[in-house]
Amino acid sequence: MPERYLRNILNAHVYDVARETPLDPAPRLSARLGNRILLKREDLQPVFSFKLRGACNKIALLSEAEVARGVIAASAGNHAQGVALAARRRGVKALIVMPKTTPHIKVEAVRALGARIHLHGDSYDEAFDEAVRLSQEDGMVLVHPFDDPDVIAGQGTVAMELLRQVERDPHAVFVPVGGGGLIAGMAVYIKLLRPEIRVIGVEPDDAPSLYRSLERGRRVTLKQVGIFADGVAVRLVGRETFRLCRRYVDEVLLVSTDEICAAIKDIYDDTRSIVEPAGALGVAGLKKYVEREGLSGADLIAINSGANINFDRLGYVAERAELGERREALFAVTIPERPGSFRRFCRALGKRSITEFNYRYADAEEAQVFVGVELHEGDEERHRLREKLEADGYAVLDMTENEMAKLHVRHMVGGHAPAIEHEVVYRFEFPERPGALLRFLTAIGQRWNISLFHYRNHGAAYGRVLAGVQVPPEDRKAFREFLDEVGYTWVEETDNPAYRLFLG
Repeated sequence: MPERYLRNILNAHVYDVARETPLDPAPRLSARLGNRILLKREDLQPVFSFKLRGACNKIALLSEAEVARGVIAASAGNHAQGVALAARRRGVKALIVMPKTTPHIKVEAVRALGARIHLHGDSYDEAFDEAVRLSQEDGMVLVHPFDDPDVIAGQGTVAMELLRQVERDPHAVFVPVGGGGLIAGMAVYIKLLRPEIRVIGVEPDDAPSLYRSLERGRRVTLKQVGIFADGVAVRLVGRETFRLCRRYVDEVLLVSTDEICAAIKDIYDDTRSIVEPAGALGVAGLKKYVEREGLSGADLIAINSGANINFDRLGYVAERAELGERREALFAVTIPERPGSFRRFCRALGKRSITEFNYRYADAEEAQVFVGVELHEGDEERHRLREKLEADGYAVLDMTENEMAKLHVRHMVGGHAPAIEHEVVYRFEFPERPGALLRFLTAIGQRWNISLFHYRNHGAAYGRVLAGVQVPPEDRKAFREFLDEVGYTWVEETDNPAYRLFLG
């Protein structure tokens, strides 16, 4: 049985449509981790995903009678495009069943490749059940996204290329896992030819279908899965893929959303390409493995499995990447509500760069601030900073690992402050450099009380602040003159309807 897979991988029909992808070095990541990191660039396939390989092999092996019947598949993304392109190349009619919730851009991408679209259900599982029903009813050949020997063999060609491209055998290969087709095909090939190479699967910690199944020795259906890494959001691994993984996969690592986002940034820094969350799993797992093992001087390979990411997700990825790299700490801190408190608190933070500062006046005694601080030494520095702030008399709550805080609270700090008097609101811009925020607070907070404050460092050349300041009417002229003397670019927003509706 294993030898049959080896033969089928070597003879797989994928290169009429798919391409051999490069094995690129990642110099920046290698230098940081102290190992030689290589990236297998499946994000460079014509449909930006390895899924094309399995679809090509399956469709290439169809008999003429099967070709006449046409093919059907269920998918909301990469598999759909792979089937559509492979079918068009061979002249096979293709029907793709997609959930009704599939973004319009993905539907049109598949339609542009020549496939017919049938929208059904609100989830992949419902779409897949409909594809099975239509296959049985109309006689079309079902192209399964992972649990099919021909599909598995097609995906295994990634390993065939990889072993041919390396200068020397790597210590380990890190493979993203959804239904298991890619890792099953790669593992059987690698272990038959180079059994000393470790094959390590990587899953999101909120979609650990293979991890749980291997843990229990049988396939486990997850009640629910996270959808951030939607390309691997699979509740149940395949029967055949699980059989192969039990025998040939060394282990499966779980990674968090923040770690995935950090890996996307790592890949971008070295390649200037942006992979999808599922595509970054290999790098995220590789980094976790290096830290766990204390490994150095080894050759390690991560599979960049795909790059079909929606543009509107990039802001979220960028925000979470610093947390995933442990380069940012988030704290909720209680400070006294009086002029100069901001300045004293910033001095307590030392020379560290502040990445975010959210505050809204609540009462006359205390203020709650949500602050982000840049780190250079990871968790150890975070813990030291918290201890220092507490020693300085501040009540501190570490929010760095608090998912609700990271997702929602950081954007919701504030609200109406009905008890506040004489508030004016201004937007400011100032050159962004270490200590700039402290200098800003020192300048503005000496005579007037700051009642609202929002600052977020986005890595731009200029810092942007929204600030509310309590300025009695008789002081307004003097306050504007003071702002002109400070020299920061400012715009008054006191009459802005957004302020009136939500903050005033």
